[in-house]
Amino acid sequence: MFPLRDENPTELTPVVTFVFIAINVLVWVFVQQGGGGQGFLSSLCTFGAIPADITGAINPGSVIALGQDATCTVGGLGWMTILTSMFMHGSWMHLIGNMWFLWVFGNNIEDSMGHVRFTVFYLLCGVLASLAHIVTDPGSAVPTVGASGAISGVMGAYIVLYPKVKVQTLIFLVVYIRVFLLPAWVLLGQWFVMQLISGVGELGAEGGGVAFWAHIGGFVAGLALIKLFERPQLVDAKRNKVKLSRDELLRLRW
Repeated sequence: MFPLRDENPTELTPVVTFVFIAINVLVWVFVQQGGGGQGFLSSLCTFGAIPADITGAINPGSVIALGQDATCTVGGLGWMTILTSMFMHGSWMHLIGNMWFLWVFGNNIEDSMGHVRFTVFYLLCGVLASLAHIVTDPGSAVPTVGASGAISGVMGAYIVLYPKVKVQTLIFLVVYIRVFLLPAWVLLGQWFVMQLISGVGELGAEGGGVAFWAHIGGFVAGLALIKLFERPQLVDAKRNKVKLSRDELLRLRW
């Protein structure tokens, strides 16, 4: 199931959501060189979150394998990579998929808490997502990159605030493709259950792949933190489809 758009109009211009999307795209193009060459591999080991580097299981400067005939050197940024890795990606499809989910759900969560609160919330969910991944695989030397942990937090917040909002969802049934209107709780709940099943199945496995526990950790962080960050006036106005005055929006947007 792939979300196309939600039926949940916004009041505030989602400035921070735009900025996060732009940063991710710019990092992919200029820092990660669009996913090609040694520069891309070096970016993964310099700015990606490597659990073994963060926990001290390997030393900065260690050479690690990224696949067949591909290696790079651990940059040694340690705990800082928990933040930098949130703006890195592994492929064009990884980037596009994450940015699409951020746009579909992020604009409404920003609309529900204001720009500054959303910035802190997003980054905090991303940090907690990375920590969940590190805890479940502290000795891994595989770089973890992607905004999906933070975006999972946004999705966790969305299912709390707007569970009944309809989302236009593309569903693939073998060769049959159709768009359905699904409540957010169905789409996001199914997504979380799939992450949980996959994460449990991956425990103890070696090698790279999807950081399911980062997704799980980010989603749970969003569930737990949303009530601390939401602005009730903005949320109530959205739920009841009430237009706030310009002065109220100016006062609440930060």
